[in-house]
Amino acid sequence: MTELVTRPAPPRAPLPRRAVPALLGYAAIRVLGLAVLAIWSAARGKDAYTLLTARWDSLWYARVAASGYGYEVRLPNGDVHSDLAFFPLLPWLERLGHAVAPLSYADAGFVVALLASLAAAGGIFAVADRLYGARAGVCAVLLWAVLPVGIVQSMAYSESLFTALAAWSLYAVLTGRWVTAGLLAALAGLTRPVGMAVVAAVWVAGVASYMAGRTSPGATSPVTSFEGTRSADDVRGAHEDVRAPLLSPAPGADTPARRLLGLALAPLGAAGYVLWVGLRTGDGPFGYLRVQAGWRNGFDGGYAFARFVAGMFTSFPSALGGAVLVVGVVLLIRLYLTGVRQRQPLPVLVYTGVVLALALCASSYFGSKPRLLMPAFPVLFPLARALAAARPARAAALVAVVATAAAVYGALWLNGSGPP
Repeated sequence: MTELVTRPAPPRAPLPRRAVPALLGYAAIRVLGLAVLAIWSAARGKDAYTLLTARWDSLWYARVAASGYGYEVRLPNGDVHSDLAFFPLLPWLERLGHAVAPLSYADAGFVVALLASLAAAGGIFAVADRLYGARAGVCAVLLWAVLPVGIVQSMAYSESLFTALAAWSLYAVLTGRWVTAGLLAALAGLTRPVGMAVVAAVWVAGVASYMAGRTSPGATSPVTSFEGTRSADDVRGAHEDVRAPLLSPAPGADTPARRLLGLALAPLGAAGYVLWVGLRTGDGPFGYLRVQAGWRNGFDGGYAFARFVAGMFTSFPSALGGAVLVVGVVLLIRLYLTGVRQRQPLPVLVYTGVVLALALCASSYFGSKPRLLMPAFPVLFPLARALAAARPARAAALVAVVATAAAVYGALWLNGSGPP
């Protein structure tokens, strides 16, 4: 009789090599979006590069980079728009790019956005690959690229930079690299107010890891506390014979001292900037909230947004837009709950939940909400798993169609109202 021998699975390729298809696909979609924007803008007598680098928030970031903080605009209705509302990491990088290369501050912002968008794509792949395999990782990146407002990923805005820091911080948590996770969370906190979502994810992971260690003496990995799932179908779909432990730490990385240091570092960015604004304005810990109030930004649990949507149903055709918004919100919530049912790791769920809550329940500019939701990339994971399970030709055709539609929409959007 012939004995059945279980052959050891070949080692997985290094993460950078596994990420190449995702990065190439992402770059192709971004090139398509920029090409369509350039053609559309030229036909309308506008400059596409100006739309990407010298309008809306891009102007505020470049002004901070050039002159520091202290600029404000007083509107006829009494509102005060202060540049203190804009967190400093992107302006710092723009100033650095201007100092080391022959770039204007706007040019430097564009370069940062391009590099950060690729870093974000790599981070999204790393997290999805860790949880569901390489094919799902590629699909998650492509889905993030074809978002209707995906053109923002190529603008001199902070969304791409924040998403890159958030994604890699989550990946560091999933691999037990606590100091790296804390440093990246601190940088995310210097990028956007929603940086608190990354801090919350790191802290929840640290607490869960500590509790796991108490209930299982000698355990150093948070696997028993929060664990994602990759089914056999996911593994086969990614052409992998084995899977690595989802939350196995790097050798020597997961120690109590490193974990404590990572948790201590995580909130320093956001807390440091908020306290600095309070000192500068003389309003103490609530200074930043008052700055945001001058922009009519606040957190009201979604009341203002609900009133805005309800008001759209009072006339036609605005009712169609209201229906689209309702469907979109319901879809986001459903995708998040699907992630819960699929047992996404706890820090991923916490991060996504905080991003969704801050975006949907803030009384800010309602037209900004689609781009404010862009960092909530884990809501795409259930769709990515479904796309990964489809036939490659069918999945590629679907992505191509959606990418073309997103490119056209992005060109129309930036040549019209654009992001406020």
